[in-house]
Amino acid sequence: MATPMTRSTVSYASSLSSEIREDGQNGGRVEAVSDLVTNEKELGTSEAPSLIKEKIKAKVLVSSNWTDEDISYPDGGFRAWLVVAGAMTCTFSTFGFANAWGVFQSYYETNVLVDTPPSTIAWIGSIQYALVFIPGVFTGRLCDLGYFRAPFAVGTVFVVVATFLVAQCTKYWQFLLCQGFFLGLGAGICFGATLPVVGHWFSKRRGLALGLTALGSSCGGTVYPIAARQLIPLVGFPWTIRILGFMIVGTLGFSNLTLARRLPPKNVPGGIFNVKVFKNAAFTIYCLGAFVCFLGIYTVLTYIDVAATRIGISPEFSFYLVSIANASAGPSRVLCGVLADRFGAVNVIVPMTWIAAALTFAWPYARTQSTLIAIAVLYGISNAAFVSSFNIPLYMMGEMGDVGRRMGTVMMFSAVGALVGPPISGAINRATGSLEAVSYYAVGLGAMIIRLRVGHRLYIRLRSGGLCFPFDLLLLLESSMIYPTKRYLVPYALHCLFFPYPLACTARSSPS
Repeated sequence: MATPMTRSTVSYASSLSSEIREDGQNGGRVEAVSDLVTNEKELGTSEAPSLIKEKIKAKVLVSSNWTDEDISYPDGGFRAWLVVAGAMTCTFSTFGFANAWGVFQSYYETNVLVDTPPSTIAWIGSIQYALVFIPGVFTGRLCDLGYFRAPFAVGTVFVVVATFLVAQCTKYWQFLLCQGFFLGLGAGICFGATLPVVGHWFSKRRGLALGLTALGSSCGGTVYPIAARQLIPLVGFPWTIRILGFMIVGTLGFSNLTLARRLPPKNVPGGIFNVKVFKNAAFTIYCLGAFVCFLGIYTVLTYIDVAATRIGISPEFSFYLVSIANASAGPSRVLCGVLADRFGAVNVIVPMTWIAAALTFAWPYARTQSTLIAIAVLYGISNAAFVSSFNIPLYMMGEMGDVGRRMGTVMMFSAVGALVGPPISGAINRATGSLEAVSYYAVGLGAMIIRLRVGHRLYIRLRSGGLCFPFDLLLLLESSMIYPTKRYLVPYALHCLFFPYPLACTARSSPS
């Protein structure tokens, strides 16, 4: 005999099915309620009625061609924040561990790989960092299709096994294979699957959720290099790596237990990599902006310790400048996420990128320890705005059922920039013997990023018909002299790159 909870839940499922049928979901098929709820045992009377109803709603939506209007978001609650906690521990041991590369570069140069050129050693870190992004084009699509736990578990195994193998490495090709390729690939699988899942639980507070997720990478980028620096003299390199490996086991193990999808899967057309998405000019410009950003965004963090030692600061202290920058970035990422919810992500990214560009220009001219500390702190704060907020507009450039693939595409562009950016900076430094030239290169990239962001904003304004005097009028006047129609995307992109607008024109930008 059915209990009152069973009867009420079946009644809820029946009414939900009727609502979806009345909405006419493009011929979407809704399974019979008798197939969804067969008996009291299947429901599990120990579960809260609200949770049972949520499961039934998910099953009904899976059986239909659902749209974004059909879904709602908790935007809080214990389960949603538990997902954010799992995302933080994931970025702590994936993105955060990649941010700790500087300590390994220094150790390999002076101990394990003394006969290997520093530029060659740097390829280990570049490949690892690039692979944090590249798998997102595959794992993001798999997440859209409903496959999250299996890829995430595979990525976890890759990261853990690769970390313990690094402890056994003695030759360059071994480090390149284990730390560069295997560890980077595993971290990318985990990271690429995490960001879309966080968006399943938040809408109005999505910026805060992603800011907290990015906070994990700041914590990892602070903790891992300090731990490695302190442990190597005490227990040696192999056991230092093993200890870090046990930390990764704990953090990624927690992520496997807490991260979970909420929305039903949706198979949108186009395959893993949808070329047709580049017909959307706003999305194309955004991809270009991500590529340009990662060409130069980590130039300061890569060379600030080198600049410190060149002016006579102790190497024991200069090492901590990167950790100081990562530590200061943590609170900024959370705050920028909150501001992105209130004012729009691009409104936060543009002015903070201007600040980062100014600091990049000033950094080589710092001549004292105190000024370098100030630049590290301020650069960490301003740099955090882009890292924590650049994914937020992607949720709004299409349906939620396709957000994983959009993120994966942008991550692929970011990966190319992350891969070739540090070698370009290194080549400029070697060719000129001057960090000032490196800073000019990075500042120029910063101007391009800002211009592409404003170009993305203008295109959105033109499409929506919403222009705001006087700044938007100035943008429209200049742009109309460069490209007469919105179809000329290539001239538009080139104009974005090489003709930056005044600061006043970039002070406000449309919510992403």
